[in-house]
Amino acid sequence: MARYITPISLLTILALAGCGTGPRTEAGRRDLEQDASATVTTFEQLDPTIEEFFDTSAAYAVFPSITKGGAGIGGAGGWGVVYEDGEVIGYSRLRQATIGWQLGGQNYSQIIFLEHDDNLTRFKRGQLALSAQASAVAARSGAAAAADYERGVAVFTATRGGAMFEASIGGQEFSFTPKED
Repeated sequence: MARYITPISLLTILALAGCGTGPRTEAGRRDLEQDASATVTTFEQLDPTIEEFFDTSAAYAVFPSITKGGAGIGGAGGWGVVYEDGEVIGYSRLRQATIGWQLGGQNYSQIIFLEHDDNLTRFKRGQLALSAQASAVAARSGAAAAADYERGVAVFTATRGGAMFEASIGGQEFSFTPKED
């Protein structure tokens, strides 16, 4: 049975690696920005205390839709919008790879808050990577009030659908594309 996991897992990763073409057109960027704005509203409705993070962070990245799947080996991917002082400064692609016991598929939203300017600089350079289970806080009423930055980063997630069963290790990597004026 184990030899069948590898081909299925590879197909999953290849499918996820190709998820979305990203914000390559003005219309695509506009749609992504609208989705990101709606995601922020959803997080604020789920947990009004998250406003403190929006008010005090140097920057934040909003990923409206991250698709995740795996069977032994897994992957995830999605596009996001990066904000500094509440203004869009660019776009980011999230990629995640995991290995371990896992099965299923899931879609979720994620917001990454960057506490200081140096965290934003590392993010823009692609030097910020997070472990796949990096202290992400599930968005729910009052959760942000008890949350704090870890190494200058705070991560909040909200499940949109699907089911994923896992005990895996891995990490998230980000690329950054500045907004064209």
